Amino acid sequence: MATLSEIQKWLDDRLATLLAEYQVPGAAVAVSWRGEVIDAAAGVLSKATGVEATADSLFQVGSITKVWTTTLVMQLVDEGLVDLDAPVRDYVPGFVIDDEAAAAAITVRQLLCHTSGFEGDIFTDTGNGDDCVEKYVAQLAGVTQLYPPGEMFSYNNAAFSVLGRLVELVRGKPYATCLREYVFTPLGLTHVANDANEAILHRAAVGHIRPEPDADPVPAPVWSLMRSMAPAGAMLAMRPRDLLAFAQLHLDGGKAPDGTAVVGSGSVKAMQDRQVELPPLGMMGNAWGLGWEIFDWQGSTVIGHDGGTIGQGAFLRVVPEHGLSVALLTNGGTMIGLYQQVVGHVLRELIGLELPSLPTPPADRAPLDDVTRYVGTYSCDVAEITVSQADDGRVWLDHTPKGEIAELGGKPDPVELVRLDGDTLITLEPQQGFHQPQAFIGDDGSGRALYLHSGRAMRRAQS
Repeated sequence: MATLSEIQKWLDDRLATLLAEYQVPGAAVAVSWRGEVIDAAAGVLSKATGVEATADSLFQVGSITKVWTTTLVMQLVDEGLVDLDAPVRDYVPGFVIDDEAAAAAITVRQLLCHTSGFEGDIFTDTGNGDDCVEKYVAQLAGVTQLYPPGEMFSYNNAAFSVLGRLVELVRGKPYATCLREYVFTPLGLTHVANDANEAILHRAAVGHIRPEPDADPVPAPVWSLMRSMAPAGAMLAMRPRDLLAFAQLHLDGGKAPDGTAVVGSGSVKAMQDRQVELPPLGMMGNAWGLGWEIFDWQGSTVIGHDGGTIGQGAFLRVVPEHGLSVALLTNGGTMIGLYQQVVGHVLRELIGLELPSLPTPPADRAPLDDVTRYVGTYSCDVAEITVSQADDGRVWLDHTPKGEIAELGGKPDPVELVRLDGDTLITLEPQQGFHQPQAFIGDDGSGRALYLHSGRAMRRAQS
């Protein structure tokens, strides 16, 4: 097995080359093991300015923020101020969605593990004031309930803004203030920012997007998503070393380096307990805990989370049994490919754990003879997906973004689907270095799939 110093040398020697291979403008990585932390960086923070990335540069961590929000909620559980199995309305009286019965029944736990069942990709900008999360929750009144609360997993960004509002109401303070006061400060974090105003005080990365699928990444037109989605991961930024300090909190039973109890050991364990199993979705975990993704890799349990914002991608993996954590923060390009190379190398060389291969189309593909169950249109607030069969028998998925997501980039080209296994199809060609599985689940009463699941459950549109 390798030593940390050997991993440091490998990163120093190889990271820049890997960035060029995967067209990633800049990246920073940190590894924590056996009480020691190493870090490295390469590339640039923006192709427009050419400012070099350093290990102290801030990158957005995206949806990894959800684990931080969960930690804030679990602190309230520790203090007896919140019951995970109580309706969220006990704490957020203004929580209203289109389905009144569901709104009254959805629990805090269901929000934390993505089983609440309402449409979750609601990206509404409600301004930059301290009341933006409050206003965001108020505008959820017309949001559709996709399935009964607790029935299954469907990744839900909006749920975490609701949880952010819960924290605000119980603490009587804005979400960003709570994050700084109850997590940043007790952990002694120095290179972390709640938003662009704080990030500009540091060396901060800019996201890069591809204007067309095959184009080179270029700087994104805006730095972050809207502040109303901050509890879900819209703008939190930090250096990898500070992200690993947070991960270490969850390896050390909720205690800061100086012994301060930041969150209870029971809550740390509860966050890592399996709450819901997932269909095979490639990059996502096998199950979800409270906030954490849970991966089953070669007999080892790995926890973590990924994050994606406007042209930035973040990856966090923690192996509790080995006390190992690794964070990779990037600002564009084929980020998943870089993740496989960097995180895969670290896990393999330090603890002999192989990163599972991502799903790929089988070499011997069974023909898709009867696709009646799959074809049709599936819709949500941010996209519409149409699955159709051409005259030659090939099956295609056409993805049409909606709203603000559509404004940030062009419409992707249709992609061909082939069978992966059972009712799960997979894209024949990779997008951003990844073949995305598409699981068709449920029944609309006529034998057709009710949902198309690729992490989010998109419901079949009524015809």
